[in-house]
Amino acid sequence: MKTGIHRWALLALAVLAMAIAGPGLAQQVTGVLGSPSATASISGKQLPAPDPKFAGVIQDDALQSKPWWAPRIVPPKGAPNVLLIITDDAGFGVPSTFGGVIPTPAMDRIANEGLRYNRMFSTALCSPTRAALITGRNHHSAGFGVISEQSTGYPGYNSIIGKDKATIGRILLDNGYATSWFGKNHNTPAFAASQVGPFDQWPSGMGFEYFYGFVGGDANQWQPNLFRNTTQIYPFEGKPGWNLVTGMADDAIDYMTRVHQIQPDKPIFIKYAPGATHAPHHPTQEWVEKIRAMHLFDDGYEKLRERIFENQKRLGVIPKDTKLGPWPSQVLKPWDQLSADEKKLFIRQVEVFAAYAAYSDHEIGRVIQTFQDLGKLDNTLIIYINGDNGTSAEGGPLGTPNEVAFFNGLNQLPVDVQMKFYDVWGTEQTYNHMSAGWSWAFDTPFSWFKQNASQLGGVNQNMVVSWPARIKDKGGLREQFVHVIDVVPTILEAAGIRAPEMVDGIRQAPIEGTSFAYTFDATSAKAPTRHKTQYFEMMGQWALYHDGWFLSTKVNRAPWEAFGPANPDPLNNQVLELFNLNSDFSQTTDLAAKNPQKVKEMKQMFIAEAKKHQVFPMDASVAARIVAPRPNITAGRSEFVYTRPMVGLPQGDSPLLLNTSYTVTADIEVPAAGAEGMILTSGGRFGGYGFYLLKGKPVWLWNMVDLERLKWEGAEALPPGKHTLEFDFKYDGLGAGTLAFNSFSGVGRPGTGTLKVDGQVVATRTMPKTLPMILQWDESFDIGSDTLTGVNDADYKPPFTLTAKLNKLTIKVDRPQLSPEDMKKLDAAMRNNKVSE
Repeated sequence: MKTGIHRWALLALAVLAMAIAGPGLAQQVTGVLGSPSATASISGKQLPAPDPKFAGVIQDDALQSKPWWAPRIVPPKGAPNVLLIITDDAGFGVPSTFGGVIPTPAMDRIANEGLRYNRMFSTALCSPTRAALITGRNHHSAGFGVISEQSTGYPGYNSIIGKDKATIGRILLDNGYATSWFGKNHNTPAFAASQVGPFDQWPSGMGFEYFYGFVGGDANQWQPNLFRNTTQIYPFEGKPGWNLVTGMADDAIDYMTRVHQIQPDKPIFIKYAPGATHAPHHPTQEWVEKIRAMHLFDDGYEKLRERIFENQKRLGVIPKDTKLGPWPSQVLKPWDQLSADEKKLFIRQVEVFAAYAAYSDHEIGRVIQTFQDLGKLDNTLIIYINGDNGTSAEGGPLGTPNEVAFFNGLNQLPVDVQMKFYDVWGTEQTYNHMSAGWSWAFDTPFSWFKQNASQLGGVNQNMVVSWPARIKDKGGLREQFVHVIDVVPTILEAAGIRAPEMVDGIRQAPIEGTSFAYTFDATSAKAPTRHKTQYFEMMGQWALYHDGWFLSTKVNRAPWEAFGPANPDPLNNQVLELFNLNSDFSQTTDLAAKNPQKVKEMKQMFIAEAKKHQVFPMDASVAARIVAPRPNITAGRSEFVYTRPMVGLPQGDSPLLLNTSYTVTADIEVPAAGAEGMILTSGGRFGGYGFYLLKGKPVWLWNMVDLERLKWEGAEALPPGKHTLEFDFKYDGLGAGTLAFNSFSGVGRPGTGTLKVDGQVVATRTMPKTLPMILQWDESFDIGSDTLTGVNDADYKPPFTLTAKLNKLTIKVDRPQLSPEDMKKLDAAMRNNKVSE
C-alpha cells in the first residue's frame, strides 16, 4: 500500500515538474517538490502561472495520507537584482560621465564598473518614453503618443496602456521578484488619478507591488503631492529642509533593506525615477552653493557648449571627427548680446539646474551603495539612463520663475520681472525653469531639445550599465543603436525569463524591442547593431532610423511655441532631411538633395512603421490638445455637491472652472468664537483659486500664476450662525452664437465675479484675463483645508483648516454647449491662432 502511494506520488511530481516548466524548458527546483520549503521557476508562458494540481495523497484519515504544498515561485537561478534608473529632461551633455561639467559621480561609478552607451534613444517626451521603457513596446503602441494631459481618443494617444502589454514589473512579479517604483509616475491617465480609481493603471495595478512617488509630469520637490501605493500621504509633514530628492532615496533604501532582512534571497526590481531635472528645479541650498563655488557657467552658454564638446572628444564618448553645429542665433540670443541683468539671471538659473542634477545623482549613489552594503551589488544589473528626452527648453529663451505660466501662454516674462525672484530661485517660492540657451548647450553635441523628435538633441540620450557578475569589460564604450523599448527584453534575457504569451487570460502583443544583452561581452564591443529600424514621432515632428541612416523633418516649431499655428499635414507638409549617422554622429550634414530616392524609400518605411504602431492620425497641435475633451469623472455633470471635507482630488478628475461661467455656494455655520479657514481651493502658490474665511471675512481669490492675485472680499466678519456664501462668475467667451475665434479660440477671456453673503452682494470685479489652460498640476482640489502650498501666502499658511461647520458646498458649472459646426470652427481656430497676451 505504502509503496504504491510512493510510486504514484513520484509520478505525480514528475508530471507536475513538466507542467510548471512547460515544454522544452527545464524546471529549476530547490528542495523536494511538495515540501513546505520547495521552490520552482516557471515557464512564464502564462501569467500568473496556473495553480499546480495537488500531488499528495488523500485517504480517509490523515495518517494514511500525504500532504503536499505548491512550490514557491522563484526566478531562474542566478537572476539578478535590477535597478532601473531614468532621470528627467536631461540631454547628452548634462552628466560628467559623457563630458558634461556637472559632477555625476554615481553615474561615473557605474560607467567605470560597466559600460557606457552613446546611442541610447528616447521618444522626445517624458511619459511616452516611460511607457515604452516599462512595456518594451513603442510609445504609440502603448497608447502614449503624447502625455496624458494631451491625450485624444485614438489608440495611439489615449494614454492607456493596454492589457495586452504587461509591464516589466508585472512579468518579474509573477516570476518571483519583489517589484517597486520610486519617484515619478506619469503613466497613470490624468482621468484615472483620483481615489475612485480605477487603479489598474497605477503602478500597483501594473505589477509594481510598492510605489512611493508622485502622479503626473512634475512635482514641487519641497512640498510634493506624494503617494504611497494609491494613498495620498496627507497631511504631508516634511521636516525643515526636507526635499523629495533625498526623501525618495531614503524610502527606496528602507524598502530594499526591509525586503533583504525579511527574505535575503528574494531578487529585487526597482524602477527609480527622480523628478530631476524636470522643472521645477529644486535642489537644496547646500548643492547650489557647491555648484556656485565651481564657477562653471560664468562665460556663457556658447562657451559651455564648446567646453562640453571638447570634454566629450577627450573622453572618447563621441567620435573624434564629430562636428558641432552652429549656434542658433535666430532663436537664441548669443551670450555677448545679453544685458548685464540677463547674464546675471541666466547664470543663477543654470546654477540651480546644475545643482539639481548633481544633487539627484548623489542620492542615486546612496541607493547604489545600499546594494553593495547588503552584499547584492555583484549580482545586480544597474541600468542608468540619463534623461527620458533631451534637455527641456520649455522655459523659453528667458527662462521663467514659474513653469505654470508657460503652460498658460506666458513664456517670455520680462527679465526685470524675473529678477524679483533672483534671491529665491530654486526655493519653495519658485516653480522655476532656465533659459533655453543652457538647454541647447546641455544637448551637446546635438541640436534642439525635448519635444523635437526629429533631432538628436531631443532623442539621443546616453546610458551606463553595470552587472559585475556578468559584465567584465569595465569602462567599455558601446556604440550600437539602443532604444528605450530594448530595456524590457534585455532585463528578461538577463534574468532568464521569457516574455509571456498570456497574462490574465489576455494574449500579449509582441515585445517590439531588441535585447542589447549581446553587447555585454567584450568580444561584442563592435558587434553590428541588432536594432535595425526605429521610428520617431512627437506632435507632428518625425524621423526614421534604418541601418545608420536617419530621415528627419526639419524643425518647424520650437518647444516654447506651444500656442502657435499647427502644421495641418504633418506627414507631408515637411522639409525632409537625410543624415548618415554612421559617419555623421551629430546630425550636421544633410544628404537629402544627393539622395532623393533614399528619402522617398525611407519615408515609405516611416509610413509603414507609423501604421503598424498606431501613429496615425498624426497631430501637430500642442496646447490645443491640453484643453481638448477627454474622459473625466465629471463629464456630463454641471452640478457638484459636497457635504464634508475632502482633499487630494487631482485636477484631471475635479470640476474645471476654466473657460466657463460657474457659481460656488457654501452653506456654513459659524461658531460663537468666529471662524476662519479654507472652504474650497484648487491649485496652489503658482496658479489656482481659493474660497476661504480670513479673520471671519469671506474671500474668493484667483492666483494668476504667481504674478498677480485678484481678490473679492467681504468688508465684515461673519457673525455666529448659519450663512450662505456665494461666488458667481460670468465668463465672456465660448458661447454658442457669440463665439469669438481669437485669443486662442475664446479661452482665457475676461469675466465678472460677484461675491455674495446671505444673498447680498459684498464685492464685484471684472477679470480682464482668466487662466486659459491649467492650474498648478501637482496640486489638488481640496475642501475644508488646503494641502501643500496655499494660493495666497500673504493671507494664510496651509492647511488652514476650516473652523466653521460646512453643511453643504455646491458648484454649478455653466459650460457653453457648442454645436458640431461650432466645434469644427473651434478646433480649426485653436490650431491656427495664438493666445492673446
